[in-house]
Amino acid sequence: MASFVVPITVISGIGAILAAVLVFAERVITNYGDVQVDINQGDKKLTVRGGGSLLETLTTQKIFIPSACGGRGTCGYCKVKVSEGAGPLLPTEEPYMDAQERGEGIRLSCQIKLRNDLKIEIPAELLTIKEYLCTCDEIIDYTYDIKQFRLTVLDGQLMKYTPGQYVQVLAPQYDKSNEEVYRAYSISSDPADKRAIELIVRRVSDGICTTYLFDYLKKGDKVRINGPYGRFYLRDTSAPVIFIAGGSGIAPIKCMLHDMKNNNNARKSIFFFGIRTTKDLFLEQEMKQLETELPKFKFVPVISQPEPGAPWQGAVGRVTNVAEDYLKQQDDVGNYEGYLCGSPGMIDASVEILTKCGITEDKIYYDKFS
Repeated sequence: MASFVVPITVISGIGAILAAVLVFAERVITNYGDVQVDINQGDKKLTVRGGGSLLETLTTQKIFIPSACGGRGTCGYCKVKVSEGAGPLLPTEEPYMDAQERGEGIRLSCQIKLRNDLKIEIPAELLTIKEYLCTCDEIIDYTYDIKQFRLTVLDGQLMKYTPGQYVQVLAPQYDKSNEEVYRAYSISSDPADKRAIELIVRRVSDGICTTYLFDYLKKGDKVRINGPYGRFYLRDTSAPVIFIAGGSGIAPIKCMLHDMKNNNNARKSIFFFGIRTTKDLFLEQEMKQLETELPKFKFVPVISQPEPGAPWQGAVGRVTNVAEDYLKQQDDVGNYEGYLCGSPGMIDASVEILTKCGITEDKIYYDKFS
């Protein structure tokens, strides 16, 4: 046993030295000093420490840029216009930029490091995004990997949002994460109640925020959020609607349906909800209740892989295929609007089906979370 003590000690010592070197490099070698960020041609100027990403630096200054992935560079949401100081477009940004955006200097704020002064432009409404401190008043287990969290806003504030929008939730440091991170979740609650919001969240394996929400957050705990964000909302038309979602993607559509009920919206609408097995089905009774309150609304759960022997009498297969079969039977398919929420793959497949059936892309709306 003693023969292993020296090598282990040496390895531990080397690890400690390397960690110290990395800390030194971060704080000294890569210390760019103070830099200035000019926002919207002088409307707001910040003097901040260089070295971090533009996204996280703005967040520390309570300027919140939408980011569905929490700054990992996988959602493409945190776009800002940079007129000076960002350097060349990075390979990590290129997949999220079209030719027009590249010409206009659009960048992903999570990928820009503050190495020198910057001049940026962001939508004016982002400067008014608010941060809210909430209490977690209720946690409901819907399935083995989906929960609903009810967050009541403190200090008598009201949470004003458009049904379909999302908020960013702050996961603080905990024993499995040494950093604070934000993640985006769509609002699912009835918008008539502006004192609180509800979020439907699916557990992501090893996800920093979902691990915190599922395993650490308890009823009565305080939660910090900011928002609202997004342009995913029900357009003010009389067009018939097709909703398609999977799993926790039901959240913004549920919020829209509550709003339709509140406003006596009589638009023809159908919701195709894709899940894998019967144990993944939830909120069926609430959707059925909405069918009675919205006479032109129909809820169609679709199970792709029903368990052998399961007493399932509903639709089976890919949710996009079932939606396609429905649209092929509609004489007015070109008048439909499509509202989608789910994984990037499901969104892409749904857009392909809807356009194939005759719904033009300018009538298809979604927030693509990754």
